[in-house]
Amino acid sequence: MSCGPRRDGGCPAQIKDIEEMTHVSNEKAGTMTTAEPTVEQETRSEDELDVPWQVVVHNDPVNLMSYVTMVFQRVFGYPREKAERHMLEVHQKGRSILWSGMRERAELYVQQLHGYLLLATLEKTC
Repeated sequence: MSCGPRRDGGCPAQIKDIEEMTHVSNEKAGTMTTAEPTVEQETRSEDELDVPWQVVVHNDPVNLMSYVTMVFQRVFGYPREKAERHMLEVHQKGRSILWSGMRERAELYVQQLHGYLLLATLEKTC
């Protein structure tokens, strides 16, 4: 799954430590200086967070077509006919977009597909 690492800079305790004053001492000179660290924060708009995400399954030489059809039925609750259409699209075109929607649910679907050993990715729609 291509979700990437946390972008918020770490846990709240780490952020608090960074935001507090940093003390630097110079023993030879006998001085102590105080410097404030630079804290960079990435901000994302609500529109960017709500962008639809796609669950994409890629073709592989390992899984049988009947198995892939069964996985699509179990994970997405698709009827057999719809699951078979997606399976054939994966087989013939190399990939199929199985679901589009909010990121958290898409991540769950990708995780479930990985549990069945299917090559699935999460992609942001343009």
